Amino acid sequence: MGAELKRLDPKSVIFYASGRAGLECSYLFALFARLYGHNNLPDSSNMCHETTSVGLKKVIGSPVGTVIWDDLQETEAFFFFGQNTGCNSPRFLHPLQDAVKRGAKIVTFNPVRERGLETFVNPQNVAEMLTDQGTEMSCQYHQVRNGGDIAAITGMCKHIFDGDDAAQKDSKRVLDVDFIAQHTHGFEKFEQRVRSTNWEDVEQESGLTRQALKDAADVYISCDKVIGVYGMGLTQHKYGADNIGMFVNFLLLRGNIGRPGTGACPVRGHSNVQGQRTVGISEKPELVPLDRLAEMFGFDPPRDKGRNTVEACEGMKVGKVKGFISLGGNFVRAIPDREIMEQAWESLELDVQIATKLNRSHLINGRSAWLLPCLGRIEEDLQESGRQSICVEDSFSCIHGSTGLEKPASEHLKSELAIVAGLAKATLLPNPKVKWDEWTGDYSKVRDLIAKTYPNEFYDFNARMFQPGGFWRGNSAHERIWKTQSGKAEFTSPERLSSFGFEDRQGRYRLLTMRSNDQFNTTIYGFSDRLRGLEGPREVLLIHPDDMKKAGLEQGQRVSLIGDADDGIDRRVDGLTVTPFNMPPGCIGGYYPEMNPLVPLDHHDQLSKTPAYKSVPVRIVSQRRATGIMLRSTGDRYHIEYEWYGRTKPFKPEVLEG
Repeated sequence: MGAELKRLDPKSVIFYASGRAGLECSYLFALFARLYGHNNLPDSSNMCHETTSVGLKKVIGSPVGTVIWDDLQETEAFFFFGQNTGCNSPRFLHPLQDAVKRGAKIVTFNPVRERGLETFVNPQNVAEMLTDQGTEMSCQYHQVRNGGDIAAITGMCKHIFDGDDAAQKDSKRVLDVDFIAQHTHGFEKFEQRVRSTNWEDVEQESGLTRQALKDAADVYISCDKVIGVYGMGLTQHKYGADNIGMFVNFLLLRGNIGRPGTGACPVRGHSNVQGQRTVGISEKPELVPLDRLAEMFGFDPPRDKGRNTVEACEGMKVGKVKGFISLGGNFVRAIPDREIMEQAWESLELDVQIATKLNRSHLINGRSAWLLPCLGRIEEDLQESGRQSICVEDSFSCIHGSTGLEKPASEHLKSELAIVAGLAKATLLPNPKVKWDEWTGDYSKVRDLIAKTYPNEFYDFNARMFQPGGFWRGNSAHERIWKTQSGKAEFTSPERLSSFGFEDRQGRYRLLTMRSNDQFNTTIYGFSDRLRGLEGPREVLLIHPDDMKKAGLEQGQRVSLIGDADDGIDRRVDGLTVTPFNMPPGCIGGYYPEMNPLVPLDHHDQLSKTPAYKSVPVRIVSQRRATGIMLRSTGDRYHIEYEWYGRTKPFKPEVLEG
C-alpha cells in the first residue's frame, strides 16, 4: 500500500473519514494526508451536516450548535425541524421528556409524524412500560412539505411581526429590539422580505394553513427561552443553507441565541463526526492551523483546497481521482448516483478500506484493493504503554474519554491509529519530528499534540478527558461573540420559499429518503420499522392515500421510481411496493440508501455541496410483469428477451437448445 501511495500523485488520492474514529486517530490521519501532500479530507459530514458547518458559520460565526446541556433544563420551548429523535437520537428523548413534564412545550415540523416526538414511553420507567402510558411530547405537530421549511418559518415570522405591531400600541414589544440593534445585521431587509411575502404563497409551499403557522408562532411568542433543534431535514436540500439561515432568523427575532435556555441545536448522527472536523479532518485549509503544524512537524503543508465528497466522486468519474483511503464508513453505499459511481469506483488504482464490519463498499473494488479489519471501540486496545483510551466530541461540543474493555475478536487486529501510523511510515520519508511508533505506543502523546495544536480548546487534555459529562471546548456564539464578516449575527433574506430546487409540475413528486428504526446510517440491522408501523422488505414507496387515488395506484402494486432531474441521465429504482402512509400532498417516502440511485450527484446544497437526499425529483411508473416475451433466432439457438418492470432484459440462462 505504501508503494502504491508513493507511486501516485498525492493530489489524486482521497483520505475519507466516516466519523467513527476517535480524535487521536483522526488527528494523525489528517497529519498523514498533509505530510503526504494534499488536503483531500472529506468526511461523512459532507453528506449530512456540512450545510451546518458552512451555513451556521456564515450567520453566527460558529460551525456547530450553541446549546449546552444546562440549556435543556432551562428552556421553555423546543422547536424541532426535520429531526427524527426516536430513531436517530433516542437518548435525547430523556431530557426532552423531563422538560415536557416540567411544563416546557415542543412544536415539531416534519413531513412524517415520527413516534418519538408524539408519545414517548420511557423504557427505564417500569410503570410506563407496564401500562404503555407515556408522555405526550409535541403540543403541536405540523407536517410541512419536504423543502417547505423556509415558507413555514416565513409564515411564523409574519405572525410575529403582526404581534409586535399590535404590542406597540400598548408600548410593548414582541421582538427583542435591543438584541437586534446591538447584535445583528441585515434585519431591515429581512423584515421587508417577510412582510411582502403573500400568505397564499406561504401556504402553498409549506403545505400548512395560515392558522396552523399562527398557532405555532403563538407558542414561540409566549415563551421567553426557546431552543431550535434541527436535523438533516433542513440540511439535505439544494438550498439547505437557506433553511439554516431562515432557522437562525427565527431565533434571532427574540434573542434566542446566547442566553441560558436558548440556542441552535443541530443534532448529528455519528459519535465523532463533529470532533473529526475539530482536529483537522477538513478539505478547507483555512479551517486548519497550518502554520502551527508546519512549526511543530517541520514541513510545508499544502495550502490548496482539497476535494469534498461530491468533488471526490466527480474526480473519480473523469479519472482524476486514482486512490481512496477510507477510515471506516460505507462510502459507495452512502453516496448519490450509486450505480454510476460503482462503475467509476472500479477504475481506482488503489482502494484501502479500514473497517470494523463488512459492508457493500468492500464488494466494489479498485484495481488494487485492501480490506483492513481493525479493533472496535468497545474492544481492549493494548499498546506498548498499556491499555489505551480515545476521545470523541458530541453535538454539544463536549469531549468524552472512552476505554474499550471487551476481548478483541482476534489477537491479530490492530487499532485504527496503529493502521494509520503504519501506512504513514510505509509511505513517507523519515522525519525526526514525526514519531509514528511513539504515538502508537501511547495515545496520550497524541492528545498532547492536539493540545499544542489547539491550545484554547484542548488545554490539559489528558487531565480533563474523563471529566463527568465531558469537558466543553467552548463556543463563541454561545457567549454572543459573532465571528462573522460583520461582527454580528446575520439576518438573511432567502430569495425563495422552497429549498427543493425544482418546480412543481404534473406527475413530479418530492422524494424524502428516510432511515428506519432498525438502521444506523447505511447499516441495516433488521426489517422492523416499528415506530412507523412498517414491517418487512424495505423496497417500499410511502405515499398518502389521496395521492395514491389521484395517480391510480393501489396498495401492494409494484412500481418504479424514475429520476426527474431533466439532465438526460436514466435513473430508476424498480420493484417498489405501494404502501399507504401519512405524507404531505405531492411528497413520497423511501428508504435510504436504497433510493440513492435516484439522487443526482449534482443535486446538492449550493453552499456546502451536501447531497439533497431529502427532496429528490421523481416520477412514479407502474410496472408490468413478464410481458412481450420474444424468441429471437441466433443461428441454431434461440435468445429470449422479455419486458420486466418496463425494461427489456435478456433472460439470464441466455439460450435454449433445439
